[in-house]
Amino acid sequence: MRFPPRIARVSALSALSLTLLVGGPAAIAQATAEAPKSSAPAAVAPADVGEICESKLPKEAHETLDLIEKGGPYPYPQDGTVFQNREGILPDQNEGYYHEYTVETPGSDDRGAKRIVTGEEKQEDYFTEDHYESFDKVDFSC
Repeated sequence: MRFPPRIARVSALSALSLTLLVGGPAAIAQATAEAPKSSAPAAVAPADVGEICESKLPKEAHETLDLIEKGGPYPYPQDGTVFQNREGILPDQNEGYYHEYTVETPGSDDRGAKRIVTGEEKQEDYFTEDHYESFDKVDFSC
């Protein structure tokens, strides 16, 4: 399972680094003197995706991963549906790339907040226990 690389936005610092490689210190001095001063707030970057060892997942997450591996049957009709990534936390992919599955939450009267979200093409799995507020990529090597 591989994690797709994130595409970094070009910032003023990376532009200056590129200028240093191409034009040397004189080009940097000119670029910084000509750089527009902006009072706009910086764009908010999506939260980082953490990592969790498969062995640290709750028992119920293992059960969900086993069901995914078998192709079901799933306990909830929402299981296997497309996950939209509206929160923008997971790496950007085309619509339909991610799918979500319920992880049972003991004592909960409903589906609970825990999910496994899969990225089928690259075979990655993500775990969230706070209903998509944060994600940890599952590391199957530890």
